[in-house]
Amino acid sequence: MAWFKRMVAPSVRGDAKKVSVPTGLWKKCDGCGAVCLAEEFSELLEICPKCGHHDRIGARARIESFLDEDSIEELAEELSPSDPLSFSDNKPYLSRVAETQAKTKEREAFVLVTGRLQGRPVVAGAFAFAFMGGSMGSVVGEKVTMAFELATQRGCPVILFHASGGARMQEGILSLMQMAKTSAAIGRFRSVRQPYVSVLTDPTTGGVAASFAMLGDVIVAEPNALVGFAGPRVIEQTIRQKLPEGFQRSEFLLEHGVIDMIVPRRELRPKIATLIRLMAS
Repeated sequence: MAWFKRMVAPSVRGDAKKVSVPTGLWKKCDGCGAVCLAEEFSELLEICPKCGHHDRIGARARIESFLDEDSIEELAEELSPSDPLSFSDNKPYLSRVAETQAKTKEREAFVLVTGRLQGRPVVAGAFAFAFMGGSMGSVVGEKVTMAFELATQRGCPVILFHASGGARMQEGILSLMQMAKTSAAIGRFRSVRQPYVSVLTDPTTGGVAASFAMLGDVIVAEPNALVGFAGPRVIEQTIRQKLPEGFQRSEFLLEHGVIDMIVPRRELRPKIATLIRLMAS
């Protein structure tokens, strides 16, 4: 037998303890694949420090980084989904809601607040995509409607950050009715001649994209955000054609006149503050 086959594999003697690496310490960019410290991503508002890819960000982190410090007041946080259709697939709808609430620490997929943007009072809201894909049910529709009704009463601008997979199928037609309800509230809001700035983030699709998300006086999108009604795979399967490169991404929509501008996340606060200063009466 050759000498190298008789060697005993090295071993660690003594009472060496197994070292565990904390979870969540590192994060991989979905854009370029680079692995960086999760803390670094967080400090950059979930933007990759290597390639600038915009990852999804939570609703509260979004609002806190956007509005003036210590000016934020949440509204209607007690509202929670009901189950008027007694819907159940592989589990009851309300059981799914309870699990999502426990996981995300949110009661619904939309956070509504009042606050100030560089000193100017505004009504703002943001979708929590982690809550059932940011889907729009009756509570989300009610909160969005409240945003415009409150802004109508106070005569102040509205800023909404969208990230949604569309209407919530578990609430059926009641979910789809929110499209008309929110659009009507925007129509009434026009009377106070204050701006509504709509910010499209990745993804903004379905009934949200087909209603209030696309009704802004100014429609802003983050880089490379997916925006559309049906997803590109569904469209390709339906029309049996290959879609153009970058179809339904922010850059494609800007080129074809669907949106007004693309603004990187870290520039949204000063850019929107300037827009409101120029547009608000």
